[in-house]
Parts: sequence; structure tokens; C-alpha cells
Amino acid sequence: MPTITVADARVPYRVEGTGPALVLVHGVGPGAAMWDGVLDRFTGHRTVVLPDLSGSDPAADGGAPLTAETLAAQVAAVIEDAGTGPADVVGFSLGAPVATAVAGLRPDVVRRLVPVAGVAGPGDEYVRQMVAAWLAVAGDAEAFGRYSTLLAYSRAFMNRAGHDAIEQSHGFMRPTPDRLRQVDLVRRVDVRSLLPRVAAPTLVVGARDDATLPVENHREFAAGIPGAEYVELDSGHIVMAERPDEFLKHVEDFLSRP
Repeated sequence: MPTITVADARVPYRVEGTGPALVLVHGVGPGAAMWDGVLDRFTGHRTVVLPDLSGSDPAADGGAPLTAETLAAQVAAVIEDAGTGPADVVGFSLGAPVATAVAGLRPDVVRRLVPVAGVAGPGDEYVRQMVAAWLAVAGDAEAFGRYSTLLAYSRAFMNRAGHDAIEQSHGFMRPTPDRLRQVDLVRRVDVRSLLPRVAAPTLVVGARDDATLPVENHREFAAGIPGAEYVELDSGHIVMAERPDEFLKHVEDFLSRP
């Protein structure tokens, strides 16, 4: 796995598949592995670049509070190091403002942009209270994992998946110090001033039943980017898990345009 140094961060990344470049930017969690459930749907016709940014398990840095600009610089550096730019960039959750910051600050490395279930700024009191509650249970790993699951999926999806499957999902999120740095950034991130600077064609994907970053935040994202298209799925936060076929169709149709 290639690894580059950006400022004080060690940033590993994977490259899989062949074809036009697609960069998948992860949100809060262990890193790029969150894309593995849909990865093989891209790699047959795209060169997929999957960076593990500061705060994810394989990455390492000096431990300072994270910013969208810091993480965006890491994404841009990975695109340059992989030699795949300009690339299509898809960012999920916290990765949505990070990907948008890449497009706003480094338009030379972004061809098309897809922010998914993201938040542009700290104006939603629900998000502030949600993050405060998330951090408040960080001393109990089981409670943290269970609360993370409640935020991740819609009630309808959890009932379809069943008790055993949902019980197994709790281990995906652990309250490590780096994970808590990512959670803390969710309540502080603010890329609203960068939205008007995005020149890349943009599709914003919203999730109607999102319990992490409610759908009004996704709509705000779309409204702030000039010419952005918007599609809203009947899903909880992790749209790739709940509506993979619908999600992939919208993304592929958009990215495949000339």
C-alpha cells in the first residue's frame, strides 16, 4: 500500500481497478474500508483510489484537532501521488465537506464532485447535540458502538436486516482517540465559504431518514454549490448499505457524462 507524508501526517492509500480515476473519501470510522461493500461495483471500469485520512486506523499524525482543509490537502496530495488527476471525487458523511474543500481549494485535481449525506457548516443545533451525546458515551465502548448504529441506519433498514445482523454492526465503531477527533470535527466543520468556489459539476446525494446529519443539511449543501444537482434517497445515513443499487446508479449516471 503506497503511503505519503502530508505535513505531519502519514497517509496510506489503496489503488484498485482500471479506467477513469475515482477517489472515494471516507467519513467517521476506521477509514476507506467503509467503501468495501460497493468497491467491486466500481473497480471493473474505474481506477479507484481509497485514501485513509488522519483519524482513520491506518493513518498517523501528530494528534492535533482535525480540519476539513487539513484532510482536503491529504486527498489532493494522494491524487497527485497516484498520478490519476483530475479525478472524480465522492465523499461520504464527513468526507462530503472534505471532498468539497478539495474541489473548492484545488479545482485542478477534481473533474466531478459527489458529496453524500454531508454537512456544510455548524448551524444545525440537532447536529451539535448529537455530537455532544456521541462524545458523552465515549467512555463505554459498547454504548458508543450501539449509539453509532442508531445514527447509521434507518429504522426501516434495521428491521429489514434483523436483530442478529444489527447486533454484529456495533463493533464497526470504537471510541479510539483518533475516532473521537473525527467525531469532534463533525460539529466544527465549516466549508460554507467554499461552496460558491466549486466549479466542478456536482451531484449532491441526500438521505431522507438520516439520523446523523439530517436531510436539511444535504439540501443546504446542494443549494450552496452553483449549478449542483440534487437527488434524495429513501435511506438512513449510510446510503451505500441501505440503497446500494439506487445509490450506484445515480453516481454512475452522473460520473459517466462527458
